[in-house]
Amino acid sequence: MCEGATSGIGAETARVLAKRGVRVVIPARDLKRAAEVKEGIQRESPNAEVLLFEIDLSSLVSVQRFCHQFLALGLPLNILINNAGVYSKNLEFSEDKIEMTFATNYLGHYLLTEMVLEKMIETAAETGVQGRIINLSSVIHSWVKRDDFCFTRLLNPKNYNGTCAYAQSKLATIMHAKEMSRQLKARNARVTINVVHPGIVKTGIIRAHKGFITDSLFFIASKLLKSISQGASTTCYAALSPQIEGVSGKYFADCNESNCSALANDESEAKKLWKQTRALIHRRLRQPSVKHL
Repeated sequence: MCEGATSGIGAETARVLAKRGVRVVIPARDLKRAAEVKEGIQRESPNAEVLLFEIDLSSLVSVQRFCHQFLALGLPLNILINNAGVYSKNLEFSEDKIEMTFATNYLGHYLLTEMVLEKMIETAAETGVQGRIINLSSVIHSWVKRDDFCFTRLLNPKNYNGTCAYAQSKLATIMHAKEMSRQLKARNARVTINVVHPGIVKTGIIRAHKGFITDSLFFIASKLLKSISQGASTTCYAALSPQIEGVSGKYFADCNESNCSALANDESEAKKLWKQTRALIHRRLRQPSVKHL
């Protein structure tokens, strides 16, 4: 399953997975673009099985609805790629009244992963093939200072800065992976979760990042940017490579294990974020808390 696969790295990842014979599930907000991606994949790989679903990752109800629809099909699930990401220059709020970048890049992925996790554990047990979850992050997670990383301010920032919000959401995705990896190991589940920094890639997010690379520098910087296929290569490596069988809770860049920030490695901060997120989501969805990992 690869969300955020209607353009850029996600679309390229879906293409590579389909070529390798993987059934690809694409949850997307824009079904027209998703259909175009599907058409492109099937032109190249006529036997590819590509399933499209509608989802708005910034909406907890939409994520929940998608998960119910997918799980109702009874399909196995070996790979989950949390790829979708937004950058918002101006302060915007989701329908759940949560800052849009955090809602989309972190909360939506958290809920989706939680809701399909038992299916992944079950698939791994039945097939003997290890399940893999990949969260996409960014090297700019390291820009976040400890004092600025406050859960209530992430939901409703007082002084909004688009680049800071993006960096904070990407730090949260690493913490999510680290804590989930610890919990999966404690359960002896045959599912791993790792984080990928794809590099600075020529995608729509970079085009939107006016405060991130100034217009005057963009032409020079663009010579150093990775192509979309180069950007997708580490995601595909984390999803498919036998070399990292059993590896979990790690951060990868350029198809190699790499280092993330001290804050991203802080176990107590990750635990705290996990608990706060879980409480928020289940409060918002007004449902009893699902089973702990």
